Amino acid sequence: METTDCPTEGDPLKRGEDGVEMGSAPPETELKKGCKEVLGLSKLTQWRTAVFFLSLFLCLTVVFAFSFIIPCPVRPQYMASWNRTFSDAETYDFLAFDDASKDKVMDIMLVLKSTSASTNNTCDNAGLPSPCLFMLAVDGTDGKTLWERPLEPDFHWAQCGLDKNADRKWDCLLSHSNQLSALDKSNGEIKWQQPRTPGLHGRVPVLSVPDLNGDKVSDVALVATDNTQQDQLVFLSGKTGVQIGSTVTLNTTEASGHLLHYTGGGAHYLLLQQDTGLYGLALRNIAAKAQVGMEVGLKKDKHLERKGAAGSGLVPVYMSDSLRHVARTGDSDSSNLLAVTGGEVALIDGKTLQLLWLFNTTSVVREPSFGHFNKDGVPDVVLEDMSGNTKTVLILDGKTGDILWSVDLLASPHLPRPASIYTTNSISIFVFWGLLPTKDNSSVVFSGDHRSYMLHPLYSNLLLESENVMEHIVTFKATLMERGRHAAFVLLTGPGTGDAAGTVVLNKWKLKHDVPQSKVIPIGDPDKESTTDDNDIKEAFNRLRFSDN
Repeated sequence: METTDCPTEGDPLKRGEDGVEMGSAPPETELKKGCKEVLGLSKLTQWRTAVFFLSLFLCLTVVFAFSFIIPCPVRPQYMASWNRTFSDAETYDFLAFDDASKDKVMDIMLVLKSTSASTNNTCDNAGLPSPCLFMLAVDGTDGKTLWERPLEPDFHWAQCGLDKNADRKWDCLLSHSNQLSALDKSNGEIKWQQPRTPGLHGRVPVLSVPDLNGDKVSDVALVATDNTQQDQLVFLSGKTGVQIGSTVTLNTTEASGHLLHYTGGGAHYLLLQQDTGLYGLALRNIAAKAQVGMEVGLKKDKHLERKGAAGSGLVPVYMSDSLRHVARTGDSDSSNLLAVTGGEVALIDGKTLQLLWLFNTTSVVREPSFGHFNKDGVPDVVLEDMSGNTKTVLILDGKTGDILWSVDLLASPHLPRPASIYTTNSISIFVFWGLLPTKDNSSVVFSGDHRSYMLHPLYSNLLLESENVMEHIVTFKATLMERGRHAAFVLLTGPGTGDAAGTVVLNKWKLKHDVPQSKVIPIGDPDKESTTDDNDIKEAFNRLRFSDN
């Protein structure tokens, strides 16, 4: 490949660049200079060739390493459906989902009351009275037990996943017997255990609050009613569970529920449900009463403070003498609030706490749920409005409160509330329970007449009916078992609270597992025939891709 134009004695007649015949010898300095330039270019070409082949070798090495040496990540293999049976046990209305095994698939946590969870894990072996409590984590892929933790009876409440960014070493907080136990989701280890504040009672009395004691770990607050029917609040260290400051009386009576809300002004407010309506109380003021100086770092909302009642500091948010439920429309602490009363539903702006819209109802049962019926990006509201043995399932527009869709169903006791799963098409698949009225069935529904229905918003005149005949349903959840895919239903059945011990069954099945054997039911105008083939409807469900955003 090396060439040179350097003249030699064998080229006497070559003409140089300056037009002089080579027969006349050029000066010796010019001849040496030309040869050096050509030789330098030749060496540079060799270096370029070497660099090229070295780069090619490195690229091939990387490709080889990723292809053969470094293993590709293997997606967990899960069963489309499985069930776990627990004999001679009781269970509770509690299911929590988290990745306990760190395989990127959601696992399931539940609480049982039994004499044993497995052969080698009994109440007697743990030194506890029998029957005792067991908190279990069950693998979402196959239903096998990941861990089981015996605890002293009796069960009061449990809450998991309080705040993913709280830097706490525990994930679930349980109230049982006279104790509070904080458990690690990955192995069930008890991170701390503290005596439960005596005399306080409540349904879901735990709230995640900012770091109040300066240990760089978010703390928790318990709000409950004491023996004098006055509401009390206790701050606990998220790191150790030790009480921070003193117990604070909230000047409210038997608040049935509470939320910690983050306002548009940057302040945290405790929202209390009372028999006269929904009230807000600044967390800053509560912290100052618990311990002087603990309010430092908590902001004020001057707009809401001007609305607060003199003395009590309570800010009226929504007034009603029949307030039943208050729920957030999203996961954020500043999401909009939905208030459900005996005769109306109200949406409240999460930043300003101002009323956005009202909708009149008859008698809403159970807490509302949320999903996306249209593609405006605003969560829509799913309600069950009860009238006798008939309930109307309503989907209200999250922006305006207008009715987007409705259907009448025959209802029986102990049916789960509606649920939804979000898809990549910016809509949700809605799931609800009941029985569509027909000419054959009466207005009375028996416990064995349970049906579950799936609604695809793009085919709103049709329902997919599945004959899930179950015994007593304790709780039901629709969730994503794997991020962005594998939508599933989880159903917990068994003896109710206070009933004798019996068989508890935890069922999990893939949403699409119900599609082939389900029945397509037209709704709306009975005289109007559907132009859509049943197989096309089922194929639309099978093509769904799910999202957790």
